[in-house]
Amino acid sequence: MFNGKKVAVLCGGDGKEREVSLRSGKAVCDALNEGKIFNAELIDLHSMKEIDCVKNFDGVFIAMHGEWGEGGILQEALEKMKIPFTGSGSTASALGMNKIKSCELFKRADIKIPDGLVWCGNCEEIFSKLGRDIVVKPSEGGSTVGVTIIKDATPEKILEAVKVAEENYAGEVLIEKYIAGREITAAVWEHEGKIKALPLIEIVPHHGFYDYTNKYTKGATEYLVPAKLDNETSKIISEMAVKAHEVLGCSGYSRSDFRLAPDGTAYILEVNTAPGMTATSLVPKAASAVGVSMPMFVSEIMKMAR
Repeated sequence: MFNGKKVAVLCGGDGKEREVSLRSGKAVCDALNEGKIFNAELIDLHSMKEIDCVKNFDGVFIAMHGEWGEGGILQEALEKMKIPFTGSGSTASALGMNKIKSCELFKRADIKIPDGLVWCGNCEEIFSKLGRDIVVKPSEGGSTVGVTIIKDATPEKILEAVKVAEENYAGEVLIEKYIAGREITAAVWEHEGKIKALPLIEIVPHHGFYDYTNKYTKGATEYLVPAKLDNETSKIISEMAVKAHEVLGCSGYSRSDFRLAPDGTAYILEVNTAPGMTATSLVPKAASAVGVSMPMFVSEIMKMAR
């Protein structure tokens, strides 16, 4: 249990999710100071060369999203410096960031995932194995940056979507079968020695899918908390989220995203090891649904820093 007082809230970075991270960082810093347990200072970390700035702090709250800030590089540096930090360690962070590697682990653990292929330039293989309704996404990154949903795909549409994915993030491109249905998210919280799922949230964008704009524009999306699901479906998804958290070796908290097909089958899409904490973010909404305020929630996460 973290017992320090002086906390650095790291945010910013130099990636596609910089603006979101800055908003998360401010929300976390304000909430920590409002909670009056910690003395928090907001730090806009532009590069890993600036990491020494945390040496005079007792611990770090990570409010970084994407690339090196969320994918294990920052976590590894803090581990070497022996400075306590929130959330998952370097290995779990790297696995969570890489959708291909994490999906392989989920499949081995019997956590249902959409059928998918790593892009290798063969459109005919995609059509034969996944059909014509597909999702093209970077293997790494978050906030739906670089993701394209294609209905009735053609080689031309696929190549265009692959280009978008590659322009936004380096690395491999994942092609998945599109799962029609409802979008559900599950926040997992380690609290008082137990790993449990907070109330599920159904995400209902007013237009299109839950892309970057719909995620971070107030009023663009409706959030149903708790999601209107039968008890058995809620139980299955909650258990899947907890299992995914454990399979990746996550710590503190995480958020798993799901598609719920019309036949009632739930598919996990990814696990976010450092989920957003802005005014429109999902994890604070889930915590609020069980009476846990933002200051209380981030303070409890900070206490779990290691």
